[in-house]
Amino acid sequence: MAKQMDYATLREVFTRFHEVEPEPKGELEHVNAFTLVVAVVLSAQATDAGVNKATRKLFAVADTPEKMLALGEEGVIEHIRTIGLYRNKAKNVIKLSRILVEQYGGEVPNSRAALESLPGVGRKTANVVLSMWWKHPAQAVDTHIFRVGNRTGICPGKDVVAVERAIEDNVPVDFQTHAHHWLILHGRYTCVARKPKCNVCVIRDLCQFEDKTA
Repeated sequence: MAKQMDYATLREVFTRFHEVEPEPKGELEHVNAFTLVVAVVLSAQATDAGVNKATRKLFAVADTPEKMLALGEEGVIEHIRTIGLYRNKAKNVIKLSRILVEQYGGEVPNSRAALESLPGVGRKTANVVLSMWWKHPAQAVDTHIFRVGNRTGICPGKDVVAVERAIEDNVPVDFQTHAHHWLILHGRYTCVARKPKCNVCVIRDLCQFEDKTA
């Protein structure tokens, strides 16, 4: 685990990320808060591209909790069969849709605790929804961010909650809204797991990783 970067270095890191991609966005397709929740639930152990391919037709017929309940579990399965763990995910989608209708008037709540109470929604999922839909600076730590944070020193931590806290405590506030998107994109396309692309990395000179590739 690298040591935590200091303030000046972090400001330079995120300034460079901003210069490359001023408005980074999540890659999951959605049309409202409900479809975003569903998309993120479906994305567990699946690629965003695979989820988007399945949900385009699903959301065309069921973009509200009420419509999803009308479609039913088997109807959901027919649309998401290409996604891993689709049976369990379909159950969760129907369960969370029912809870949204019965307890929240069909609206998606915007507190982390309320979101985490929904089936299939964990802390990371809740943070994605809070960040992407409500623009709250919630830090959704996935495997990419965990790797990048510990490899570079941007946000080191022994677990995802520690990494989340490291971002919140150390990254300058003006970069917090997009911080997790920049880190995800960096981990997904540059600071990849097996052989990081250090030769094209915009923060190579600031990164603490000792085994940089040529």
